Amino acid sequence: MASPIISLDPDTLTLSTQAARAAAQPLAESYRDRAPYPYGCFDNFLPPEILERVREELRELPEAESMFNRPQEKLKSSYLPERLRPYTRNLFYALNARPFLAFLEELTGIQGLIPDPHFAGGGIHVVANGGHLDIHADFNHHGKLNLERRINVLIYLNKNWREEWGGSFEVWNKNMTEQVAKFVPLFNRMCCFNTGSDTFHGNPEPVNHPDGEPRMSIALYYYTATWDDTRKSHSTLFKPRPGTVDRTDRQEARHAMLKDVLPPIIYRRIGHRLRRMGV
Repeated sequence: MASPIISLDPDTLTLSTQAARAAAQPLAESYRDRAPYPYGCFDNFLPPEILERVREELRELPEAESMFNRPQEKLKSSYLPERLRPYTRNLFYALNARPFLAFLEELTGIQGLIPDPHFAGGGIHVVANGGHLDIHADFNHHGKLNLERRINVLIYLNKNWREEWGGSFEVWNKNMTEQVAKFVPLFNRMCCFNTGSDTFHGNPEPVNHPDGEPRMSIALYYYTATWDDTRKSHSTLFKPRPGTVDRTDRQEARHAMLKDVLPPIIYRRIGHRLRRMGV
């Protein structure tokens, strides 16, 4: 069997920075030249025994921090690393450490990447049967750290997954007229992409595993200290696919309007409460 792209030690979860940069070098040109925005899909990404151990630990999960069940984001749960079992938790820490940052910088050409110690929106993502995540562009600003979001990394945990079981990761063009690429969420497949206000992607086809197994992935986001006051922050921007039953996200449109018309101190006071109420 071919060597994995990232030769993270399965026991210590360590890797030299030099080896990480070297692993990214042959992949960088293809990644950066992709359109409509830079992205890549890489199979056999980590030593498979690492993800086997993660799968074993994920047989028991705590209560989810976030659970989404609305038209745009249905039957999706997320779990913060700090509440997971030790090996899985330590893998997240390894993927936030300097060697993996070096891999991403070499791959993407974006220097000064910063990991998120809070894992805002990241962690283990689980989409149950019938669930999906519509096409969208991600939130662009980490408010607590005042950082600009730049890179998403998704590593899939699903054994022997088939395309007809749904949940494939899709890349769409900037005016939402064409699906550019589609990747089945196969075990040990990593999808990585630059993020911006028009980098549309998602897994809009409902999960439909014959044995009821969920779609599971590791999700991490990376940032740079390039945010300034000339920029306008936004939350997730959902876009319906043409010719489908995808629905416009009216909740986020309402919040964008409120954010524009209300003083910031008042919006901060009521915005989170309204989201919790589904308003």
